[in-house]
Amino acid sequence: MKSIKIPKQRSLWFERIMAFIATVNLGLVLFNLSYVQWRDLYLQKLPQIVDIYDPIKGIQPHRETKRYLETLDQLQEQVSQTGLQSAQVKTRLEEISRLSNEMIDTNPFAGANKSGTLEKIKNRMRDRISKESAKQSFATFWSQPYLTQQGWAKEINFFNQSIRPLIATNYYRRISESGEFVDDFWIIDSVFMILFALELLGRTFLLKRQRPGLSWFESLLWRWYDLFLLLPFWRELRILPVLVRLDQADLLSFYSVRRQINQGIVANFAEELTEIVVVRVINQVQSSIKRGDLIRWVSQQENVRSYIDINNVNEIEAIAALLLKTIVYQVLPEIQPAIAALLRHNIETVIHQVPLYQNLQNLPGLGQAQTQLSEQLATQITTNLYKIVVSAVEDPVGAKLTSQLVQSFSETLGAQIKEKHLVSEIESLLFDFLEEIKLNYVQRLSQEDIDQIIEQTRQLRTQVSVPVVVDKGTALAERGGTRGQGDKQNS
Repeated sequence: MKSIKIPKQRSLWFERIMAFIATVNLGLVLFNLSYVQWRDLYLQKLPQIVDIYDPIKGIQPHRETKRYLETLDQLQEQVSQTGLQSAQVKTRLEEISRLSNEMIDTNPFAGANKSGTLEKIKNRMRDRISKESAKQSFATFWSQPYLTQQGWAKEINFFNQSIRPLIATNYYRRISESGEFVDDFWIIDSVFMILFALELLGRTFLLKRQRPGLSWFESLLWRWYDLFLLLPFWRELRILPVLVRLDQADLLSFYSVRRQINQGIVANFAEELTEIVVVRVINQVQSSIKRGDLIRWVSQQENVRSYIDINNVNEIEAIAALLLKTIVYQVLPEIQPAIAALLRHNIETVIHQVPLYQNLQNLPGLGQAQTQLSEQLATQITTNLYKIVVSAVEDPVGAKLTSQLVQSFSETLGAQIKEKHLVSEIESLLFDFLEEIKLNYVQRLSQEDIDQIIEQTRQLRTQVSVPVVVDKGTALAERGGTRGQGDKQNS
């Protein structure tokens, strides 16, 4: 079955459109979650939003505070028609004074969790009238003598600017049959959820066509983060798929954030894995020490069933023989001049210490003869010693004797250890030493150590990935020089 290929440019535009829609949905979700808290600000700055969105949240004007504001409007209208000293205005003032006392007693702000607003209203009225009682302050304020003395226009302007906006913020929020506040945001959100569900199904179908080996469930989980867009609860978690979509659409880059997240995960995983592995190895060694495997290995008395040999070769003896040949045939010839110089210096030192030489050193030509003699002796000694060593290595009898010596040393060491009853003491010391390693080094691995290792690894990768810049003229000159040397050799 042929896979469906979508042009890259077309796919990028689709990703950007869906990322924009997801961002709009997230913005609406955040607005809905914060609407009640910020409603007072919206009411003051953008009252049109409050008129539109209050019905969605089940918010409506509170009856008591609404009647209070309506009575205030009727009072102002009556004053404008009949004047402040009329009987009709006196009736309106008595009515609004009574409503003020009821507002203080019943606290209609409690249902909206705005009792603090009522306290703010009472404090401002106390400060205005200079009385401790809020009820007496309202009664004084809504009286004809006070308003006549202080001036109707000034006092009503104060109330409309400082008190009325606070009263207007109160509201009543309907409760559904389930006991929760009414919130019809799901009607708006369901449109986006249906769109995201159709998109996820389409992506799952395309992925299933492109990768037949995946099951439908695996194809659905390929974009597991999009499932948050379909949840009618925990809507704030939609920020995760939105950020992923913005990054995939090349609208925002979260490379540094992803790197820090990956580094944190790798650091925690590496720290725990390192501790587990190292502690596990040390525990295995400690168990082997308790079983006596180390002592049996030293004394060459292991049980064949407990120790697995893969090549029937004593690796220790083979390594020793290899090192010996390397030293004899490669190392000693290189350092032979240095050994001869050391011997020559020692010979000259010994000769200078002889009393007879000190008496004869003033004779002509004796110093030069002494130098030649020292060089000949040193050269002869080093040459003869090297020949002896080579002969010992190449001599089959000498090699056999050396092997017997190593084997005898191992057997004697093991026997002496057992005879001296040092096994338990050695095992105890080794066990305690390994336990100290675990406590002092393994279990003290810190997050900073792992972070430093990760940073060093990243620097090494950066250095390896950076190409070496070579000057073109230098490269041509070197190539020409190499070619000229080859021509000379050919000629």
